[in-house]
Amino acid sequence: MTVSEEKQAQRKAGRAARKALSPEVRAAANAALCANLWQLDAVQKARTILLYAAFGAEADLTAFAEEALRRGKVLAYPVCGEGYSLTAAVPGPDGWETGLYGIRTPVPERSELLEPEALDLVLVPCTAFDADCRRVGMGKGYYDRYLPRCKNAAKIGIAFEVQRVDRAAVDEHDQRLDAYATERGIYTWK
Repeated sequence: MTVSEEKQAQRKAGRAARKALSPEVRAAANAALCANLWQLDAVQKARTILLYAAFGAEADLTAFAEEALRRGKVLAYPVCGEGYSLTAAVPGPDGWETGLYGIRTPVPERSELLEPEALDLVLVPCTAFDADCRRVGMGKGYYDRYLPRCKNAAKIGIAFEVQRVDRAAVDEHDQRLDAYATERGIYTWK
C-alpha cells in the first residue's frame, strides 16, 4: 500500500470512528478534551489563538473558545482561500458565513486578519494522528502549508482518542505538531 493509499484509509477510518461516537460520549469527550487543553503551558500563556469551528463530527472546541474569550484571549478562525491558502481571521459580530466545504467561517471583509507570526497558538484538527504527534488531515494541505509560517506559535493537534493510529501515514510535506490533546490526555514528542 502506498503512503497515499494508507492516508486515504486512515482518513476514512478516522472520520468513521469519530462519527460513530454517541451524542453522550461525544459531549463528555469534548468537555474532557477542552479541560485537558488548559493543562498546557502554551495554552495558558497564549494571547492570540487560531482554532476552528467543528465540522463533520470533529472535536468541538466551543467550550474552550468560551473560556478563552472569558480569559481575554483573541480568537481567530481559518479562512480557506485560493491555492489552498489559509488566513487567520478574528470575526466581528456579523462576521460569519458558511464557507468552502460547508464550514462555518469568518467573512474576511468583516474580520480582523492576522499574520501567521502574530499567533501564539494554533489548534489543528485532523482525521487521524499518532502518539508521536504526526497528523493526517483532510487531504488538501491547508494547514501543512500554513503551519511553517506560524513561527511564534505552539501547534497542538485536536482529536478524539478513537482517531489515534499506531503510525500516521505521512510524507515530507506533512507538518509534525508539538502536542496532541484528546479526551484522555496530552501527547508530546519532544
